[in-house]
Parts: sequence; C-alpha cells; structure tokens
Amino acid sequence: MKVMDVMTRDVVSIGPDESVLEAVRLMLQHKISGLPVVDAAGNLQGVVTEGDFLRRTETGTQRRHSRFVEFLLGPGRLATDYAHASGRKVNEVMTPDVYTVSEDAPLERAVHLMERHRVKRVPVVRDGKVVGIVTRANLMRALANLVLAEHPVAAGDAAIRDRLMTELKKQPWAPIGLIDVVVKDGVVKLSGALTDERERQAIRIAAENIPGVKKVEDHLIWIEPNTGVIVEAPED
Repeated sequence: MKVMDVMTRDVVSIGPDESVLEAVRLMLQHKISGLPVVDAAGNLQGVVTEGDFLRRTETGTQRRHSRFVEFLLGPGRLATDYAHASGRKVNEVMTPDVYTVSEDAPLERAVHLMERHRVKRVPVVRDGKVVGIVTRANLMRALANLVLAEHPVAAGDAAIRDRLMTELKKQPWAPIGLIDVVVKDGVVKLSGALTDERERQAIRIAAENIPGVKKVEDHLIWIEPNTGVIVEAPED
C-alpha cells in the first residue's frame, strides 16, 4: 500500500504570517490537531500543532526554570522558549523542520517516520508543495476499511493447516520444529513446546486469523529455563 492510498488530499493549511489565534480556530473548527504551514506559493514552511500551544504565557503554562537550570541552558535556549511561548504569529511558534514523504512512497515509510520521530502527522509533498497529509487517523480509517472489505471464504481442514504452517514458517520467532498442528472440523489443536511463553499468544493469533477456524485449542507447554517448571496454557 502506498501513501496516496490513505492520505487526506484536501489539506487544511495556514500561512506563516497568520496569527496563532487563527491557527487555533482552524484546528478547533476542523477538529484536527495540526496544520501544515505553507507560503503563498504553496511551499511547505513548517508544521504547527496543538503541542505548540501547551506552554503559553496566556495560560500561565510557560516553562519556568531554576537559576541553575537557566545557567545550564544558556541565553539562546531561554530566548527560544520565550519566543515560542509568547509569539503571536504562526512562524514564531511552528516547527520548521518537518519530516515529509512523497505520494508514491510505501505507507510503511510514513509509519516509520511517525514512530521514529514521535509525530502524529506527515505532510505529503510534490516538488516542495503540499499535496496531502498522512495522520494516525488516516491509518486507522484504512485499517477499518480493509477489515470491513474482507469477505474470507472458509477453508477446509487441510487448507487451514497448510496456511497456518506457511504463516508460521515466515516468522523468525516461531518454533516450527517443536510444535504440531492438527485441524479437525475447523478446530485447530496446538501441541508441543515453546521456546518463550510470549510465542503462545502470537501462534494463537496466527491461527485465529485464518478463515474457517472456529476454535483454537492450546496444549502447548513452556519449560521455565531457571526452575524447570512446566507452564501449560491457561484455561479458557
């Protein structure tokens, strides 16, 4: 899946010389938590988010430091904090360094940027101009649409077992050589040993995700390496 498949194309943006109040108004009006900042030519200049308004002089929440911390931070950092808390224009409070993606980039690229840099949105640009935006909400809607669109066809017992074993063989964590799978009337029976107790849930999920599976019976055991205690599956 590509970025263009999930991105919002009708992007609400704001100019760098607009007021902070206008940015707040747009966010509240459109029920969004951030805005791309673009100049008159449509070029991306930065992003302003609700996080930029947490520390404001108007609400008395600006950062306060002890004299010792102020000495460590230095005048430059303190001046930046003051400007961010007191600025009245968008370009005075926005984040200028923005992580972006192209519309034909793999969706995984946008997710990687969100996770690595702890951001909730990634602008989509073409030749420096904003053509869309990918947010966490876009990803949630895409997931919901995909799940609703699925109409799996129930498979027979042999097909269920084959699909489960194929899926497990793809996973580096799966103890393929230590477990056995038997499928009868749509009921998957798991037996054998685990190398880590956390594998239990992952194997169950892999089985439950296969169309036609009615139930998963877990008879897997795990031997605790320090004590030798045998841990069986919890009772349903």
